[in-house]
Amino acid sequence: MGLLRSTALISSMTMISRVLGFVRDMLLARVFGASPATDAFFVVFKIPNFLRRLFAEGAFQQAFVPVLSEYREKNSRAELKDFIDHMFGTLAAVLIVVVGLGISAAPLVITVFAPGFSDDPAQRALAAHMLWITFPYLFFISLTAFAASTLNAFGRFGMPALAPIWLNISLIAATLVAAPWFKEPVMALAWGVFFAGILQLFFLLPFLARLGLLPRPRFGRHAGVRKTIRLMIPAMFGASITQINLLVDTILASMLMVGSVSWLYYSDRLVELPLGVFGVAISTVILPKLSRAYSRTDQGDFSGTLNWAIKFTVLLGLPICAGLVVLAQPMLATLFEYGSFNAFDTHMVALAMSAYALGLPAFLLIKMFAPGFYARQDTKTPVKIGMVAVGANLTFKAIIVLPWMFLFGGYAAHAGLALTTAMAAWVNFGLLAYFLKKRDAWKPDPALWLFLRQVLAATLVMAAVLLWLRPDAAQWTHAHALTRIVWLFLLIAGGMLVYAASGWLTGLHPRRVWQHLKNAN
Repeated sequence: MGLLRSTALISSMTMISRVLGFVRDMLLARVFGASPATDAFFVVFKIPNFLRRLFAEGAFQQAFVPVLSEYREKNSRAELKDFIDHMFGTLAAVLIVVVGLGISAAPLVITVFAPGFSDDPAQRALAAHMLWITFPYLFFISLTAFAASTLNAFGRFGMPALAPIWLNISLIAATLVAAPWFKEPVMALAWGVFFAGILQLFFLLPFLARLGLLPRPRFGRHAGVRKTIRLMIPAMFGASITQINLLVDTILASMLMVGSVSWLYYSDRLVELPLGVFGVAISTVILPKLSRAYSRTDQGDFSGTLNWAIKFTVLLGLPICAGLVVLAQPMLATLFEYGSFNAFDTHMVALAMSAYALGLPAFLLIKMFAPGFYARQDTKTPVKIGMVAVGANLTFKAIIVLPWMFLFGGYAAHAGLALTTAMAAWVNFGLLAYFLKKRDAWKPDPALWLFLRQVLAATLVMAAVLLWLRPDAAQWTHAHALTRIVWLFLLIAGGMLVYAASGWLTGLHPRRVWQHLKNAN
């Protein structure tokens, strides 16, 4: 029940932020559309975000939380505080160096992350200018991740999950208030990102102070810091395979049709909604619990926690995946098809969104299984698996995307990038599950396989009904905004009812589902 309550808390806080995020993206689509300038901003925005997920929320969190949990279990309060102070000081020092290098080498960084921009000097110069402004965001948001990880380790999940709200508020303000004052309006978004990092960090510091854990930067050798760094170095790759694959998509998309980067951004944003609301929430909750179970050598609690996470993920993830595939066009038309964002943009984003959504269950389950390794302080195995996944992604792209570009002249090739990334996610998840089971770290619940079959059957029935009920794309394009909203609401509500009824018929009675979610073992 503790896991369920914590997950519900994080999900509700994250949902608030994600709703504001959709308001933000609707405004961006309406005001800026899909253009060379927006392509430049989305590439620039992805660079510090990629490094944040790789360096802070990815590798650092996965290495830091198990060590912090171990200190909390086995050491005194003074030793715990000393470790936090040294870790904060070390992280801040490294970030200053990384940010300095990033700012000084901004044009080179743009060339690496968006080689296609080299054909347009004005677009490349605009991107480099925005990167000078946004790169310090990495410093503030990484320290925000440090504060959030510390709070999570002590069971404080709500405020860290709410912190991203300030990014959305800042970008909304930049779009509505600041953009008209700039010669190039998209520059306002870069400043919005910069101030968002500051706001998020100072939002969380008071909550650390209440716990008596407000860090005072300290430097010097420390055993806990060395252990964290030792775990973190391989985890920098293993914890961020999905982000690396998405980054490859952005790099290749910069070489495709104008608008491809923006189309991938908007499609990724919708797939990120369940990933952020449910996937990250469950992953955040189970990592400290798995770490404590491993420290106590409690194999039953460790395996039971993973089984609980899998059931919760599948119960929500499979129907959401089906809904995103079947209702891609209606969702996008309702959210974005206004102003500068036209029907062609909607169609192109829908292709990529449907492709990404096919990998959503794998994206979610990776976030359940990867903590199983990190909690055991094994960061090397996910790295090896990650290398295979990246290799698979590149291989799939060579087999699928290159012939696609040759046959169709590059039309909708961005959807091929999304599809191959989804395929690579399934490879990554499958290997993580296989090796965790092979090492007897995870023992599937005897009822798990029946549960999976029941959820899959209910999901397929729901998808078939939605396909039958869904109006064609032209009707959405010509419908009034309010009509679109009502149609979409009715389709989603109807899909939920069909899923619940189908689940009941397959044996997923509410009481039985509640028992699955209530018990971790």
